[in-house]
Amino acid sequence: MAKSLNKVQLIGNLTRDPELRYTPQGTAVCTFSIATNRQWKTESGEMKDDAEFHRLVAWQALAEICSKMLKKGMRTYVEGRLQTRTWQAQDGTQKQTTEIVISDMIMLDSRRAEEVSVPEDFDKTFDVPQEEKKEKVAKKAAKTEAVESTEEGEDIPF
Repeated sequence: MAKSLNKVQLIGNLTRDPELRYTPQGTAVCTFSIATNRQWKTESGEMKDDAEFHRLVAWQALAEICSKMLKKGMRTYVEGRLQTRTWQAQDGTQKQTTEIVISDMIMLDSRRAEEVSVPEDFDKTFDVPQEEKKEKVAKKAAKTEAVESTEEGEDIPF
């Protein structure tokens, strides 16, 4: 069976601030755009510039991170997959868009990243609930006690 690959990697600058919305089910979705540039020299020696604009979509926790951390103009690396959607507009015409559904994002512009104000509760937003933390700590402590008791000279049956 032949394998397929749908992977996009881009480095560019945000053309606008990210826009965060929520679906009726409560799932976070963030949309934004980045521009990628290329330069080349023509046969006559003239330098040409070209820009390509890419529509990006992030879902769930990544959507919330993008909306809080990214700002217009920031240099950013994104990775994801191409997706084409078709829908019927209110005037009855058929519309189509191709976008990149991202699965990873890295801010590359450290100077501008310092300018972004991170909310005080940012780390708590994506943190594990306290009950789960307490449960994990208790399990880890129980495992540690079991290991310590075997180290104290108890016979191990194997």
